[in-house]
Formats: sequence, C-alpha cells, structure tokens
Amino acid sequence: MELCAQGTAPYLMFPALAGTGIVRHGFSTKLGGVSQGSCATMNLSFERGDDPKAVRENYRRIASSIGFSVEDLVFSKQTHTTNIRLVTEKDRGAGYSRPVGYTDVDGLITNIPNLVLTTFYADCVPLYFVDPARRVIALVHSGWRGTVGKIGDKAVRMMREHFGSDPADILAAVGPSIGQECYEVSRDVVDAFRDEFTEAQMSELAEQKENGKYQLDLWKANQIILREAGIRNEHLYTAGICTCCQKDWLFSHRATNGKRGNLAAFLELLPEQA
Repeated sequence: MELCAQGTAPYLMFPALAGTGIVRHGFSTKLGGVSQGSCATMNLSFERGDDPKAVRENYRRIASSIGFSVEDLVFSKQTHTTNIRLVTEKDRGAGYSRPVGYTDVDGLITNIPNLVLTTFYADCVPLYFVDPARRVIALVHSGWRGTVGKIGDKAVRMMREHFGSDPADILAAVGPSIGQECYEVSRDVVDAFRDEFTEAQMSELAEQKENGKYQLDLWKANQIILREAGIRNEHLYTAGICTCCQKDWLFSHRATNGKRGNLAAFLELLPEQA
C-alpha cells in the first residue's frame, strides 16, 4: 500500500487496484482534517460526537484528494453483521446527502459507475474487491465477528451470483487494521474461530499468552477465507499496516480506549471509456 500526499488530506491506496484502471479508491488517515479533540483531525463519522460541519469539511477534503464527489457517497451502516447490500442508483448520497434508509449493513456491492462505496474503521479489517472482467466492486467491513462469519467469502459469492464474477478474476485487498501483536482477545473469541477454522489454521491464527488470553491474526484469517473463496494468490494483497501501532496517523479504538474518530475506506467504479 502507498501513501498519497497530493491535496490537503493524505490517504493510502493499493497500486494493484489502481492499476486495473477501472476504480478510484483510498483509505483515509487521521491527518489533514479540521476536527478537534479526540476526533482530531480527519474524522469521517457523524456518530462520534464531532461537529457535523467539521465532518463535512473533512469529507470535502478527502474527496478532493482522492478525486471523487461527495454527492456520490454511499455509506454502510455497520453493526458487525455479515449483511452485504447490493447498491443501486437509488442509494446515491445515502449517509452524506440524506439519511441512510437501511441498517445492519457491513458490506456494499455495485456494478454502477460513480457510486462511492464507503465503510468505516478504527481497527477492524477493510476488504476491497475489484472484478475487472465483469466491472463489479465490493467493499466490506470485517471485524472479528465478520471474520468468523466469513463475510469476505459472502462478498465473493454475491459477486458471482448477482453479476457472474469468476473468483479467479477478482482482485482482493486486506486494508489497514489491527495486527496480531496488538490484538489480544479472550478465550471465547478464539473458541468462535475454532468453530470455523481447522486446527492447522488455528495454529497460525492464534497464539496463547501466559495470562490465558490470545493474540489473534485477523489479516491471516481473512487471507485464508479469501483463498478458500477462490481468490488467486497473485490477486490477493495485504496492507500490513497496524492501526494500533500507527496511532499517530491512524485512528485505533484499542490504542485510545475508544476515544477517537473514524477512518473510512472508499471504492468507486469508474465509467467505461468510450
């Protein structure tokens, strides 16, 4: 993943996704905005107690940097489910220009150009999907519950079932999120993973500590899920950036005990060239 510093608001991007030529995308940092206090400065959530005027200015800045229009935004409504919404023209502006008319949506899929799929983060895993063959995109929020529920696999299946995507054509990327060294979880969380992953896989995913808790690897878990869904190794990319370790420039729920703003992932399908 590369840091792009053009414009007021720096952002991260995957060169491989940009290289398809059919998408515009990015992942925000906490830098370059106007929010104050625990939300300083590039908070992109209207639900963190921030001044709405500041949040809107932040959106204008990140939109200018990445190159999309704020009027084309479509927000998720995340509640740690595995629900994925098929986004259509009627959703344009949902969350930014007008209220979101749905709830319990942790993933978004579309084949409609110039809809900017938008999901939110402060340690959970963003998953980007781009199918250049069928011109379909998906953006998914995968916390530990979403990972246990294999929401990444569900996104691939929906791309196949609704749009005819071949998993072998899909490029998938695991964005910035909390890394294993920073992600301590209790036994019940690991037990939930044991119900869905093999013993051999669990030996790679969870490392027990002397205090009886575990260090869990969400990056590797999602890599396993995506490979099993049919994503080719050469089409699978991982940012390898830990939000908790990089708390100076990325929001982290763990690092701040919940006193933070929200990062956002953006993914937009570009119109076909005439």
